[in-house]
Amino acid sequence: MSIEADLRARLTAAMKAKDLKTANVIRMINTKIMERRTAKGFKGEVDDALHVDVIAAYKKSLEKAREQYVAAGDRGAEQVADLDFEIALTSEFLPEQMGEGEVRDLVKTAIAESGVTDPKMAGRVVGAVMKANRGRVDAGLVKRIAEEELGG
Repeated sequence: MSIEADLRARLTAAMKAKDLKTANVIRMINTKIMERRTAKGFKGEVDDALHVDVIAAYKKSLEKAREQYVAAGDRGAEQVADLDFEIALTSEFLPEQMGEGEVRDLVKTAIAESGVTDPKMAGRVVGAVMKANRGRVDAGLVKRIAEEELGG
């Protein structure tokens, strides 16, 4: 089942069950996808790859917001709980993230293939790994490992 079909089925089920929390998260995902589709200069298909890209970006923004609410302490506790729910739900639509060992192997391979030796060129390695493994690796982790491997 495509992600789009899965989203549609879950939205219908959530509405029937009067689960507004789930329905609202799925509606927000659909809104983000529509924004991407209607953005100026958009070319291409609305496929699972686009859905993964949009959902991953949305999840990342939720995680940033969560950090800010955690920093607010007790005043942000209720929002943290809501964001935890949203992050968990968005994670269900994303491919499983690779572990640090797998990412390190990918980075070593990318360094060998690109011939990069200068720590200042770590961005090229990060770009290559991210492009080849879209949605399955964390950019921050890839950057940190690339800098370690290049001695930066």
